[in-house]
Amino acid sequence: MTTPNTALADILDHREPDRDSERLLAALVDFGVFVPVKDDGSVLFIGWEGDTGPVLPGYVSEECCRRNLPDAAAAVHCDIMRLLDIVHHTKVDTLAVFSEQGSAKLPFALVAHTLRVRGMRTTEERTVRFTWSTHPTAVALRDAIRLRLLDFPGVRCVWIAQARWTDTGMEQLLLQIALTDTGTPDAARRLIDAVLSGTHLGDGDRELSVRVLSPASEEDMAAMRELDTFGLDTVRADHAARRVEVISREYDNAPAPAPAPPRRWWRR
Repeated sequence: MTTPNTALADILDHREPDRDSERLLAALVDFGVFVPVKDDGSVLFIGWEGDTGPVLPGYVSEECCRRNLPDAAAAVHCDIMRLLDIVHHTKVDTLAVFSEQGSAKLPFALVAHTLRVRGMRTTEERTVRFTWSTHPTAVALRDAIRLRLLDFPGVRCVWIAQARWTDTGMEQLLLQIALTDTGTPDAARRLIDAVLSGTHLGDGDRELSVRVLSPASEEDMAAMRELDTFGLDTVRADHAARRVEVISREYDNAPAPAPAPPRRWWRR
């Protein structure tokens, strides 16, 4: 039996989901929920008062699901990526989470915002492949980050990738943001908010998520070193020199009298 989400249960049981919305979203992103399924393995959706469409239910434990929704054949633990995969394929945009004594309704747009703030996590059983993207949205993000990065001294570098999860085929654009030694996740959030609020991102057919990497984590440092080997569009800041470096294969392929270098520099 998969471990219940006790952090989420504690918030819901105390009936304070509105006041503790940040903690609630963090508990959901970090530990997932149990989603009810039918005999054929498909998701069992529910209705919610005031909603005209189906709602995706999530319970803090298998036992909680059995008690609250006896029509379900089983309850499957879903991490945040699997929940997003369900949303991607079903187009349901609302999640309802339940404990033994409480509940809360969450729009998936709010969950996506929390991912941008906290970063993306995947389970060990899932594999993601990062590739260079020439999609107009990826290019627009790269250029917007270049223009704004020096305004956020807590952020050192951003890698822009097309991410594909091999088990589901789900694809989305992924920004992986490296903090400086004194940077905080809030700096990454403010950078992304500034980029998204002031940039036209094209046709909008690419989902976007963000992962924040801290130099205080050995695992994150290893990830940063690995990202530099993937040939991704990269925007890197030298805050002391007030200079931004952009690395892109686009520049390698640009016509020029002599071979174009793989980096472009801007100074402010």
